[in-house]
Order: sequence, then C-alpha cells, then structure tokens
Amino acid sequence: MLKTFFVDLFESAISNIKKYNYSALNIRLIVFVLILTILGINVIGSASKFNYDVSQTQGLVVGLFVMVVVGLVNYKFVLRFYWIFYILNLIVLLAIKFTPLGNEVGGAKRWIVIGGFQFQPSELSKIILILFFAAFLAKYKDKLKDIKFVLVAVALFAAPALLIYKQPDLSTTIVIFLTFCAIIFICGLSYKIIGIFLAIIVPLAIVLLCVILALPRENNIIEQYQYDRIIGFYDEENSEAARIRYQQENSVMAIGSGGLTGKGLNNDETTSVKNGNYISEPQTDFIFTIVGEELGFIGTTAVIILIALIVFECMMTGLRASTLEGKIICIGFGSWIAFQSFINIAVATMLIPNTGLPLPFVSYGQTSLVCLFIGVGLVLNVSLQREKIRFGRR
Repeated sequence: MLKTFFVDLFESAISNIKKYNYSALNIRLIVFVLILTILGINVIGSASKFNYDVSQTQGLVVGLFVMVVVGLVNYKFVLRFYWIFYILNLIVLLAIKFTPLGNEVGGAKRWIVIGGFQFQPSELSKIILILFFAAFLAKYKDKLKDIKFVLVAVALFAAPALLIYKQPDLSTTIVIFLTFCAIIFICGLSYKIIGIFLAIIVPLAIVLLCVILALPRENNIIEQYQYDRIIGFYDEENSEAARIRYQQENSVMAIGSGGLTGKGLNNDETTSVKNGNYISEPQTDFIFTIVGEELGFIGTTAVIILIALIVFECMMTGLRASTLEGKIICIGFGSWIAFQSFINIAVATMLIPNTGLPLPFVSYGQTSLVCLFIGVGLVLNVSLQREKIRFGRR
C-alpha cells in the first residue's frame, strides 16, 4: 500500500508540474519564512554552546526539500487518504504511550526513536489534523448546522488531542484545540452552535481553574509541574512554584536589558542572563528572550513582524483558494503559527503562565522545523492552483 501511495504521489507531482499557475506562487511567503528561519539559526547559535545551529541548518535543508516536494504534489490527491493519515496518527500516538518506541525526556514521553533517529509525532499531528479536517469538513460542510455532526467532529478531534495531552503536552493540546476552533469556524459553523458551546465551555473553564487552585499540589487533577506553573504565576510566595516563576522573571529582565539594539549575538557580557545560565534551554522555549537581549527592541519587533507577515500571507492565500479544502489548509496553518507564536511570546514576556512551546521557525527543533516547512509547502501548493485571470475574468 505504501509503495503504491508513493508511486502515485510521484506521478501526481510530475503530471501537475506543467498545469500549475506559477504566476500565483506566493514568493513573499517563501522569502519571509527563509529570513525568519535564518535569523533563528543565528540566534540559536548564540543561545547555546552546543552546535544546535548546525543541527537546525540541517533541518532547514531537509525542510526546503520537503517543502518543494509537498508544493508540487496536488493537495487534492493527498486529501484522498485523509482517513489513512488520521488512523496512522492515532497508531503512532498510541505507540508512544504503550510501546518501547516511546522515549521519555524530562518526565514527558513525547518522542519516538527509530534507528537512532528521534522525532516528535505531536508536531506532525498538527499537519495531519489540518489535512484531515480540511477533507472531512469540506465533504460534510452541509451538516455543520447539525449539532450531532459537530459533536462527531469534536470527538474525532478529541481522540488524538487526548493522547497528546496525556504525554503530557498541555501546550500543544491548547494550540491544536485553538487551530481546530479556527478551522471549524471558517467552514461556516452555525452561530447558534457557537453560542451553545461558549455557554457551556466558559463556565466549565472557570470552574476547572477554581478547582485547580483549590486542590493541594499532590492531589490535583493536572500534573504537578503544570500546577506549579499556574500557581507560580499568581503566587510569588509559593516556594514550590518559585523555581518555575523565576525563569519568566529572568526572561522579562533579559528582554528589557537589551534596550533598542541589544547586546549583540555571541556576546560575552557577564551581566547577560544567557551567559549566567538563568534561563534553561534558551534555544527552544525561551528563544524570544535571547532575541530581546541580544538584538534588542529592533530584533523582537522584526521577529513579530515577520511572523505576522507569514500569517497574513497564509490567510490571504486561503481566501484566494479555489476550493474549501485549500482555504481550510491555509487558514488552519496560519492559525497554528499565530496561536503558537502568541503563546510563546506571551510566556517569554510573562503575560501568561509558563508553558513549553517553541517559537515557529525560530526555536531549535528539527521535527518542528520540518513540519512547519511541510505546512508552507501545502500553502504554496494551494497558491499554485489558483485559476489564471485573463482579461479581467477567471
């Protein structure tokens, strides 16, 4: 089956090379992504004494190759196999939890190791879920006014989301949940159903937060490290959570110390938060801190603008897509970038409790980077299939 799939995939790519509307290729998106990724590689090299920047460069090369391949393969062909992707995704997520293939790091079992190669399936799950719901919701779009169908869609989302949450990976679960909400909304979900869900979810969320804050750390309904992050954000005197909170406090201090232009990449100043090892794993979750300290206000503004431009290009490509599936893919991917970037930067600037999420295209992580480039390839493929406009008509 896999051999047939890849043969058909190759033939589909070859047959469509001459059919695409290359004048509609979103060059701006490619440029913005490359600039941000190269900036990220330089900041990663400055953030750590290890050769993470070399590894990230390798990820960029692989990502570019994958982006080109995905960009040439008709996304409509790929969407034929949406149920196969969904089931394989569940199998892989189950394998992490229940088989020796799952690799535990820092108390979390989120990685799979095969042949010495380690990757994080939850990153690929983001792409798979976007593809699955692009095909599923487009196929049954007329049923979105039926609350029973919406509950089925929610159940299909909840199955992989629960497996990701139990790794545990609450932050990724939040991102895919928000992305799912954006996707189902742009498909034309009834405002009546939206109102019903909000009337149920908002009070439940408030009650859940109150329960979390009221229960003792040892008997809470969430993981202890998650409890510490939430309590530490609100209670400065909680000694158990103080070790979690100090990273965000140091992050804010580092960003502020960068001033307008920053201290410069690879600086050796003794007052640097990075050089003093006051931030753990600065090349991943707190990479925005390094940007602020070493590139200053100009650097952080540049990163935010580039992310905003990438999201904007994805959204505009989606609005111009020739099919609902293409629209969902582009807006789903753009929403993923927007939500994840917001959460990462909000954590680094201490606007929300600490949660471990990489900054798209900037943080270190080969799996994350390659999956992001898969997403870019899908958006580019959608742009290539815009109808040609001649003499003011399509």
